[in-house]
Amino acid sequence: MRVHILDDWFDTLRSLPCFRLLDEHEVTIWTDHEPDPAKLAEWLAEAEALVLFRERTKIGAELLSRLANLKLISQRSVYPHVDVEACTRQGVLLCSNMHADTPSYAAAELTLALILASHRQIPEQVASIRSGNWQAGVGRTLRGRRLGLYGYGRIARAVAGYAEAIGMEVQWWASRDGRARAAADGRLIATSRQSFFATSDIVSLHVRLKPATEGIITAEDLAAMSPRSLFVNTSRAGLVAPGALEAEIARGRIHAAVDVFEQEPLRDRDHPLLSHPNVIATPHIGYVTEDEFDLQFTDIFEQVNAFAAGAPIHMINPEVWPEAWR
Repeated sequence: MRVHILDDWFDTLRSLPCFRLLDEHEVTIWTDHEPDPAKLAEWLAEAEALVLFRERTKIGAELLSRLANLKLISQRSVYPHVDVEACTRQGVLLCSNMHADTPSYAAAELTLALILASHRQIPEQVASIRSGNWQAGVGRTLRGRRLGLYGYGRIARAVAGYAEAIGMEVQWWASRDGRARAAADGRLIATSRQSFFATSDIVSLHVRLKPATEGIITAEDLAAMSPRSLFVNTSRAGLVAPGALEAEIARGRIHAAVDVFEQEPLRDRDHPLLSHPNVIATPHIGYVTEDEFDLQFTDIFEQVNAFAAGAPIHMINPEVWPEAWR
C-alpha cells in the first residue's frame, strides 16, 4: 500500500524499531505541517493509507473529498480531530486502538516534571545563571503538599504513584463513576468539587476530551483555587472553558503549567500562556519520547498491516468494510 505519514516533525519514526512493520509498503513521510486542506490534498493525492500523529492535523470533509485513493486512516487513541461521518461517506475506514492497556508514562512523567519545574523555579533559575547572575529566587518543596488529580484514569494513577513516592498527599475528583472507582480503590476523594479546587496546592487535569468534557474546568473552578496554587494541564486545552485560564492567570493569583493549547502549533509569542511569568509552557510534548512513539506506532502500523491483509482491527466505522478494501 501507499502509506503516507503526517506531521513527523523530526523524522523520528524511520529510526524506531516499529518502522520495520512497514517494510512491505511504499512509505512517504511528511515532516512539515500543512493546515490548508487543498494544499494537503496535493501532498496526499496518491495515499491509500494515512497515518496520523495524534491530533496534529484535522481530517475533515473538505480534505477527504479530495482524496480519491484513500482507503484507510490509522491512528491511536481518541479521534476528535477526525470527521468520522465524512470518512464513512467517502468509504474510508478509520482504525484506532482505543483500549491500549498501558498508560502514557511519558505524559505522566512530564506532568511531574512541570510540577517540579514550577515549584523549584527551574526555568527562571536556568535563565538567571545563563545570563551571568546567580540565584533568581526561592522555590517551594513538594513533600507534604496536596496534589489534586482530576480524572481517575491510567495516566492520573501513574502521576499519583510518582507524587506519593516523594511524599505528597493525593486527593481526587472525577466523574461520578470515576469517583466511585477511586473510592473502591481506597483513594482520598474530596468532599465536594469546590473543596477539591480550594484545598489542593496543585490541580492536575487528566481527562479525555470529548463533547461531554469540553469546558469541564470552569472559571469558577479556577477562582476557587488558593493563591499561589498551581494548575497543570497535560491533557487537552479544550477541557478548560475558553479564556478561563488566561483570565485567572491575568489576575496574578495562581500559577499554571501547560503542555496543550487551543491552537497548535502555537506561534503567537504574545499569547498570555506564553508571556505571563506565572506560566510554564511546553509545546505538547507529553507523549513525545522515542519510547512512547515506538509503543504507539507499533499499534498504528499493525493496523495498516491488518487492513492490507484483509482483516482490519480496531475499526471505528466498520460499516464501510469490506468496501474500503476493494
